[in-house]
Amino acid sequence: MKDSYKVLLVDDEPNNLKVLQQILKDHFQLIFAINGEKALAAVKDHNPDIILLDIMMPGMDGYQVCAHLKSDPATANIPVIFVTAMGETEDEARGFDVGAVDYIQKPVSGPIVLRRVRTQLSLVRVDELDRLARAAIEMLGEAGHYNDPYTGDHIWRMAAYSTALARAAGWKPAQVEMIELAAPTHDTGKIGIPHGILKAARALNTEEWEIMKTHSQIGYDILGKSDNPVIKMAAEIARYHHEKWDGSGYPLGLAGEAIPETARIVAIADVFDALTTKRPYKEPWPLDETVKVMKQNAGSHFDPRLLALFLEIMPEILRIKAEWRQ
Repeated sequence: MKDSYKVLLVDDEPNNLKVLQQILKDHFQLIFAINGEKALAAVKDHNPDIILLDIMMPGMDGYQVCAHLKSDPATANIPVIFVTAMGETEDEARGFDVGAVDYIQKPVSGPIVLRRVRTQLSLVRVDELDRLARAAIEMLGEAGHYNDPYTGDHIWRMAAYSTALARAAGWKPAQVEMIELAAPTHDTGKIGIPHGILKAARALNTEEWEIMKTHSQIGYDILGKSDNPVIKMAAEIARYHHEKWDGSGYPLGLAGEAIPETARIVAIADVFDALTTKRPYKEPWPLDETVKVMKQNAGSHFDPRLLALFLEIMPEILRIKAEWRQ
């Protein structure tokens, strides 16, 4: 059974196209082009998922075709595999330099061609799913504040603070990228809080505050259904970002390192942003007053080690704040 993927085959020799056709015809939808100009036209007309491209062609050669595709944002993400008789190391290196993802030498082996095409298409699918997950995470972050008109860019600004602190704490780049995506969803659970409480431009009474506190568990219940690693981190942050170092937080009263480091990082970024921005019930606090209060809460509200790191990178934090200033 054929996959729905479209594969563009480009070669000026009909026999070479026939060989590739025999290898791939039972697996993919095939499109053919006999030179560079026709290849670019086929890309425009058919939007292929992958291109197998000869190098030595009259007129526009394969290197030029690939470079043209990579220079256009509309086609830059289409993977290109060079299929060529040119076997010198410098030829292969030039192919990668202009943006190809793989290089197959002629005469081709059917199983090798099929496996390499499938490998690159699987990477395309992973990339598509990653973009879908990112879009979903961004929407969840916005959804959590949809009925909260007072926070503005809070979720994105505090996510940038969280990212900077995670980097300073020695996190690996992949983990840093994950918390940048996950942190904005920390208040997703506010979707489940009544509007009258969420929009109250006053201090909440005891009963209302108990209801407000349930947003952390609601957020976890929403986000905790996914196995995606970023969303799993988001669920963890949503549940625990109101826990405090001394165990006086909520919802579980965790203390110290029993609180996930993700949540300890977001707690610092969240409070710093809340204190230094205007809300209906308060003006923004001056930086020196904010730092003073946060230092006073080291070891009670905040992880003292992480807070010390946050204060060390304050110049970076202030640059981020300035970038988001409206």
